[in-house]
Amino acid sequence: MRDGHIHTSFCPHGTKDSIDDYVQRALELGYTEITFAEHAPLPEGFIDPTPMKDSAMRYEDLDRYFQTIEEATEKFRGKIKINTGFEIDFIEGYEVQTVNFLNQFGPRLDDAVLSVHFLKNPTGGYDCLDYSPDNFGEMVKDYGSVENIHLHYYQTVLESILADLGPYKPKRIGHITLANKFRIKFPIQQEFTDEITEILENVSKHGYELDYNGAGTAKPLCREPYPPEWVINEAQKRGIRLVYGSDAHQVKELGQGIDSMLIKKSASASFSPDKRWRADQ
Repeated sequence: MRDGHIHTSFCPHGTKDSIDDYVQRALELGYTEITFAEHAPLPEGFIDPTPMKDSAMRYEDLDRYFQTIEEATEKFRGKIKINTGFEIDFIEGYEVQTVNFLNQFGPRLDDAVLSVHFLKNPTGGYDCLDYSPDNFGEMVKDYGSVENIHLHYYQTVLESILADLGPYKPKRIGHITLANKFRIKFPIQQEFTDEITEILENVSKHGYELDYNGAGTAKPLCREPYPPEWVINEAQKRGIRLVYGSDAHQVKELGQGIDSMLIKKSASASFSPDKRWRADQ
């Protein structure tokens, strides 16, 4: 059992639960491997558009973040494999800064996720796609429709896959249907099948993995994983490796969604010998 996407108390919008608390709970759940993938500091010069400016950890906390995970790795050695990681934001127009960050800190990572949370809007500014339903409603006004937001999101995810971010670019693409977070309140009239299929084709072509993210199952306006079942089926056809991620921002969220995501699919997919969730069998 592996969870490849866990946040920590270093996340400003997360919890005060300690890394040791996360590891203890992971052991209770039977995990043999976990990745702490905290939101990496946003690119130099980028202004966080969220009201609280709390989307990512601070640069000044990086050394303490690495040290805390190293201490936990030693403490629980032999009981569970702990990976040091980041969730890296792909932000259109900040590719150079992202490469610089990865070149500096990539050598210290065991694992990483590349995600899109911020979209460059029609006025040249940026929006946080998943901040709140109210914020998403304001985006609908600016973009002209819910469909336009989804289209721009999938185009940006594709850009992230195709972007040259250097030798330390994360090989796992995060929650590729995050645009669905508020889908019950803001339904769409089309599934963007072509855009998502193109994303999957390029994930397969480049040998990347997908973050099979359980957080959406707990969101009251989503109630489905990122991505949903039809996308998983298409990923399976292409032999794409899927790595379960709780995207937990507090200890009690470890394992969220896993029952409906993994047990449901046991007839058509399985775990590989290295315990990673595989979708190519």
